[in-house]
Amino acid sequence: MKTRAAVIWEAPGKWTVQEVDLDEPGPTEVLVEMVATGLCHSDDHFVTGDIQVGTTPMVGGHEGAGIVRRVGAEVHDLAEGDHIVTAFIPGCGKCRWCAMGMQNLCDSGSIILEGTQPSGGFRMHAGGTDVGTASTLGTFAQWQVYDQMSVVKIDPEVPLDVACLVACGVATGFGSATNAAQVRSGDVVLVIGAGGIGMNAVQGAALSGAAHVVVVDPAPAKKDFAPQFGATEVYADFDEADAFVKSITNGQGADSAIICIGVVGGADIGRAYGAIRKGGTVVVTGVGKDTDDGIPGINAFTLAMFQKRIQGALYGMASPREAMPMLLRLYQAGRLKLDELITKRYSLDEINEAYDDMREGINIRGIIEFNRS
Repeated sequence: MKTRAAVIWEAPGKWTVQEVDLDEPGPTEVLVEMVATGLCHSDDHFVTGDIQVGTTPMVGGHEGAGIVRRVGAEVHDLAEGDHIVTAFIPGCGKCRWCAMGMQNLCDSGSIILEGTQPSGGFRMHAGGTDVGTASTLGTFAQWQVYDQMSVVKIDPEVPLDVACLVACGVATGFGSATNAAQVRSGDVVLVIGAGGIGMNAVQGAALSGAAHVVVVDPAPAKKDFAPQFGATEVYADFDEADAFVKSITNGQGADSAIICIGVVGGADIGRAYGAIRKGGTVVVTGVGKDTDDGIPGINAFTLAMFQKRIQGALYGMASPREAMPMLLRLYQAGRLKLDELITKRYSLDEINEAYDDMREGINIRGIIEFNRS
């Protein structure tokens, strides 16, 4: 069949919305009619070239939700009509990491930048050229074929435009606070960057009982947005936020600092390291250029003597098949804000405008709705 999709042909570049050919689903795959997809900064890294991909052209997108319309012969846990959310880390269920409950580190994740499918090869083509799919998904398409390892069935009562957010941004941010930083009641937490991921780190820290959730973000809109999600203080300047945190902790620093800015550099990690107390944790959630090395400001003596920890966090250190239903239950119970995260809705044709808005700090999260013209 044919479908419209947003394709990146070269980096640096822009998204090209065009018609592409889509294969029938293979034995372990499903055909999904997409309803909505979130606009995550990770896909913008492909456009800017900050993250190198293995295949171009490539259809972007990894934060999506839709309805299963056809299933392969070896798919037994999904049926036509099921509502699904995409998992940008495929979960094989068999490797060491899946067996340890760490599906976010599944060995199948090694191919997510290659553009191929878990069972091999490509399912999209344009003008005789194979077209890759980001994170084995490519959710920037009206119709798409996914492997059963890459989708999670959800409660059909949850609106799909909201559900798509737990595919990446919500789970990544929330888990960065609850799992990676291990925020406890009474903690002082510094959240650096309050976009689609950082705002959910704010929610996670607040729901964990943090006494202060201090946000650093220069975008003027975040000063109004962040308190709605649990921020107690909001600063445009890091040094001002750091000074406030030191003033309320007897000079010790924050219990944790969670870095959620769009492009993380070593200097950002170094500043966050200097802002935490002895025994504190810096969580690196935002992604940096894959060519960057080194973290200035990290002293090996204080790292050991002050027992500080620098913790990376992929998908909030959670397993997608466990985290997605949990977060949606919190939403249904009125404990987690998802509707409020959607700042603006776009059509597929407006994808470049949507990413311009993201870079300007206008949105918490923009989404594409595929029925929007």
